[in-house]
Amino acid sequence: MGDRTVLLVAHTGRAAARRTAHLVAERLAEAGIGIRVLTAEQPDLKLPGVDVVDASAAAADGCELVVVLGGDGTLLRGAELARPSGTPLLGVNLGHVGFLAEAEREDLSEVVDGVVGQHYTVEERMTLDVIVRRNGEIVSNTWALNEASVEKAARERMLEVVVEIDGRPLSRWGCDGVVCATPTGSTAYAFSAGGPVVWPEVDALLLVPISAHALFARPLVAAPTSVMAVEVLRETPQGVLWCDGRRSELLPPGARVEVRRGLVPVYLARLRYAPFTDRLVAKFSLPVDGWRGARSSY
Repeated sequence: MGDRTVLLVAHTGRAAARRTAHLVAERLAEAGIGIRVLTAEQPDLKLPGVDVVDASAAAADGCELVVVLGGDGTLLRGAELARPSGTPLLGVNLGHVGFLAEAEREDLSEVVDGVVGQHYTVEERMTLDVIVRRNGEIVSNTWALNEASVEKAARERMLEVVVEIDGRPLSRWGCDGVVCATPTGSTAYAFSAGGPVVWPEVDALLLVPISAHALFARPLVAAPTSVMAVEVLRETPQGVLWCDGRRSELLPPGARVEVRRGLVPVYLARLRYAPFTDRLVAKFSLPVDGWRGARSSY
């Protein structure tokens, strides 16, 4: 099997995450698995006998997994570290909803056993490539796992945008913003903005307007090969681009944001098969009392 190493990422601001990190590291070390942690986190974690690395594109190089202890924000930070090397991400939810996480805090023993025994499968999740242009020139190039949102930068005024799909103008909106999302992100910001829930197995791109003042301002589901663009009109205040709620940049009037399917996916490790419907029911505490099932006799 060779040397095995896991990059451990934790929400060090939470005592529960620090305690959990110690338990996980101890169990993995007993199984002969090396632990790698980030330079910025080790002073809080104080884990013995670990390798310490900077939070760079090479942080997860050579690692079998990136194990993340925290909420969705920490999972998204872990995704930034895992994506360059194609290392699968395994999340233990210590936050609230935690859609990206594979396990909850009470499943910790199962998580460690699954990692040690390599009893997990890996699934690919679509990402977004995001380009910002000004006067036709590319000024930035970034990506997102959940969503790229163009939003107003000032609370007191709406943002005026024109939305384009596949090179053709769709509509002009005065709005609070526009969310471009993946199926993975359909249960995140896009969901809060009124977008549909899309099963992860579906290849599609989502576009969801936020508080648009228009007759036609419905959430849209486009082909995975589509290219979506949001242009900030020149007579409007500046906007701001947010990618996964983590990385942002200001958009001056006239800026153009182009969103397409990402060339580099993110991989999620799964310890057990669970239908996405069950995940929705569990995460949103949906009422299913009275369900009899297809096998019930009438």
